[in-house]
Amino acid sequence: MKARRNKKQIPSFRKLIKTSKVKLENKLKNKQFKQQSTLKKYRKEQRKLRQAVKDAVSKKPIPLENPKEKRPGKRIEREEEEEEEALPLDMMDEDDLQLMKDLGQRASFLTRDLSSSEPVHAKKRKHEHIIDKYEKIPRTLQTAPEKELIHLLPIKDKSGIIPQTREKPVTDSNKDEEDQEEERELEEEIIEDPIQELTIEEHLIERKKKLQEKKIHIAALASAILSDPESNIKKLKELRSMLMEQDPDVAVTVRKLVIVSLMELFKDITPSYKIRPLTEAEKSTKTRKETQKLREFEEGLVSQYKFYLENLEQMVKDWKQRKLKKSNVVSLKAYKGLAEVAVKSLCELLVALPHFNFHNNIIVLIVPLMNDMSKLISEMCCEAVKKLFKQDKLGQASLGVIKVISGFVKGRNYEVRPEMLKTFLCLRIKEVEVKKDTEDINKPKKFMTFKEKRKSLSRMQRKWKKAEEKLERELREAEASESTEKKLKLHTETLNIVFVTYFRILKKAQRSPLLPAVLEGLAKFAHLINVEFFDDLLVVLHTLIESGDLSYQESLHCVQTAFHILSGQGDVLNIDPMKFYTHLYKTLFKLHAGATNEGVEIVLQCLDVMLTKRRKQVSQQRALAFIKRLCTLALHVLPNSSIGILATTRILMHTFPKTDLLLDSESQGSGVFLPELDEPEYCNAQNTALWELHTLRRHYHPIVQRFAAHLIAGAPSEGSGALKPELSRRSAAELFEAYSMAEMTFNPPVESSNPKIKGKVLQGDSFLNEDLNQLIKRYSSEVATESPLDFTKYLKTSLHQ
Repeated sequence: MKARRNKKQIPSFRKLIKTSKVKLENKLKNKQFKQQSTLKKYRKEQRKLRQAVKDAVSKKPIPLENPKEKRPGKRIEREEEEEEEALPLDMMDEDDLQLMKDLGQRASFLTRDLSSSEPVHAKKRKHEHIIDKYEKIPRTLQTAPEKELIHLLPIKDKSGIIPQTREKPVTDSNKDEEDQEEERELEEEIIEDPIQELTIEEHLIERKKKLQEKKIHIAALASAILSDPESNIKKLKELRSMLMEQDPDVAVTVRKLVIVSLMELFKDITPSYKIRPLTEAEKSTKTRKETQKLREFEEGLVSQYKFYLENLEQMVKDWKQRKLKKSNVVSLKAYKGLAEVAVKSLCELLVALPHFNFHNNIIVLIVPLMNDMSKLISEMCCEAVKKLFKQDKLGQASLGVIKVISGFVKGRNYEVRPEMLKTFLCLRIKEVEVKKDTEDINKPKKFMTFKEKRKSLSRMQRKWKKAEEKLERELREAEASESTEKKLKLHTETLNIVFVTYFRILKKAQRSPLLPAVLEGLAKFAHLINVEFFDDLLVVLHTLIESGDLSYQESLHCVQTAFHILSGQGDVLNIDPMKFYTHLYKTLFKLHAGATNEGVEIVLQCLDVMLTKRRKQVSQQRALAFIKRLCTLALHVLPNSSIGILATTRILMHTFPKTDLLLDSESQGSGVFLPELDEPEYCNAQNTALWELHTLRRHYHPIVQRFAAHLIAGAPSEGSGALKPELSRRSAAELFEAYSMAEMTFNPPVESSNPKIKGKVLQGDSFLNEDLNQLIKRYSSEVATESPLDFTKYLKTSLHQ
C-alpha cells in the first residue's frame, strides 16, 4: 500500500517566525481536533466491518429451524474468540477492503446459504431434514494462527516507496507458565529454608573474612597499577568503584582503605607537570603508538583524579548535611570518620601535588574547613596550609591559597578562627618588588637591532657583538633571571593581599580575636610594608595601645610591629618612638611566673629591636633604666625567663660599655633613683646598683647562678668569669626555649644529693633519730595500769571556780 503524500507544503522557518505564538497554538489545536475526528470515523467503520466479519465467520452454526433465537451467554464467548481470529485490517489491500465495506452494507448476503441457488427471500422448506441443512453450511478449517506483523519505516527506491514489515515474536504461553511454576517452587523452597541467624562471634568471623578478601583485592589492584600505570589505568576505575561499597558489614572500613590507597597511588603515578586537554587539531593528527598510549593514560588519569576528588567532596558534604541516604549502608555516626579520612587525603594531595590539575579546586574545599567547628579537622587543614607555605619556593600555590583565605575572611565579616590568619606567618617571603626610579642603573640590558648595528658598527664589530649577545643570553638563562622576576612578582602580589586583609581588620574589627594574629603578622612582615603607609600605621598602633582594650601580649605585638617598621625602611622617617619605649618600660612588671611568663619571649624580641639594633638612637640614661628594671624582673619569673633576661642584660652591657657603673655601689651624679617612675629617661638609674645579681647568685637554677656571677664580674668575654661557648653564642630567645619548663622537666637534670653506699642498706628504725628511738622504747616497755576514771572531782573544781 502506497503511503499518502502530504501535498501541503511545510511552512518555512521565516514564516513560522512571523506567525504569532497564539496563531501557532490555534493551528495546533485545530490540527489535533481534525485528527481526533478522523480517528473516530475510522474506528466506527472498523467496528462495523468487524461486526460483519463476526457474523460471516461464525464457528458454531445456528440451527435453520430456529434462526432468530438469541443466546446471550454463548454469543459473548463467540465474540471474544472471533475477535482474536479477526484479520487485521491494516494488512488488507484496497480492493479487499472495498469488498468488505460492500458486504457490511448488505449484511443479509453473509447470512444466506451459499451452496443453494435459491433467492434470498424464498420460503424455507419446513420438511427438509435438519442434518442436510447442517451439511450445506460451509465448514471452517483449523489453520495455523496468522503471525502478527510490525510495520517498520519504508524504503524509498527508484520504483517508489517499499513498505517494510517484521514478524512480531510470539511468546509461548506454555513456557511462560512452566517458568512461573519453577519460580513459585524456588520461592517455596526459599521460604521453607530460612536464613540461619548468626551469633555475634560468627558474624565477626564472617566480617573479618570479608574484610580480608577486600584488602587482598585492593592490594592486588594497587600493585598492578603501580607496576605499569599506563597499561593498567583502567584498574584505577575499578578501584575507585569500591568507594561505593554496598556491603553494610565492611562498607565503612573498605571505603576508608580505598580512599587512602587511591591517595597514595595518585601521589606516586602523577607526572610532575600539569596535563592540558588536547586541541581538535592535535586529536585529528596521526601519532605513534607510544604517544597515543601516553595520551590515553593522561586522559584516564585526569578523569579518574577528578572523579576521586568529587567523591571526597561528596563525603564531606554528607557529613555536613547529616542526611541519611536511601541505601542506608553507612550510618550517620560513620559519616564523621569517613569525612575525616577524606579531609586528610585532600590535605595530603594539597601539599604533595601543587603543580597538578584541580589544585585550585582542592584549595576551595580546604579553606572553609580551616574554620570548621571540629577542632581536629580545623587543625588538620591549617597544618596542611602551613606545610604548603613552607615548601612553596616559587609562590604560585601560596598565592592561590592566600586569595581564597582573604575572600573567605571578608565574606564571614572577620568572624573566623585566629588560626586561619596565623598560617600567614609561614609564608616564605623575604623580598618583594620595590618601585624603581626612572633612571635606574640596573635596568635590563636591551640588545641592539640589526639596523642600529649597521649604522654604528663595522662588519667585524657586528660579528663580535653577535657573539657577545649570544653569550649574554646563555648566561641569563643559566642565572634563571626570568624565574627570579616571576617569583618576586608573585611574592609582591601575595604580600599585598596579606596586608589588605590585615589593614581591613585593623580598621573595621579592632576588638576582634583576630587582632593578635594580625599584629604578629605585621611584626613579621613590617620591613616589607610600603613607606607610604608607615605614618598611618604607627598612629593606629599607638591608638590601640592607649585605648586599653588590648591584652598585654597584644600590646607587646603592637610595640614589636612599630619597631620593626622603624628598623627597616622607616629609618628615613623622622619619627620619635619614645611613647613605645615608655609603654614597654611601664608594663615590664606585668610579667611574672604565672600565665604571662610566655610573654617574655616577645619582650626579649622587642628589646633586641628597640635597644640593640637602634643603639645609635638610644641614650645612656634609657639603657641604664632598662638594665636595672630587667635585673629586678629576673627575680620573680621562671628560670628560663631569668636566663633570657640576664642574657639580654649581658648583650646590653656589651652594646653600652658605660653601663658598668651600675656594678659600683657609689652613686654617679645628682638625684635619687625613682623606681616607681614610668619615664626611663628621668628615673635617675645612674644612682643605683644591680644588687639583684647577688640575690640571683644564690638561685636554685645553676645556669641562673652562672649568668649572675658572670655579670657581677663585668660580663668578661675571656678569663675565669667568662661563659661557656654553648651559653655565650646563643641568643636570648634561644636560651629561653632551651631551658623551658613547659614539659615539666628541669634542664639540667637534678642530681641526687645522697648517693647510695654499696653494701650498706638502711632498714627499719635506723631512719629515726636516736633520742626518738629511746623515747619510743621507754613508753612501749611501760605496763599500762587500769584505774577507774573519776570525772566528779574535775567537775567540782570547775564549779568552785
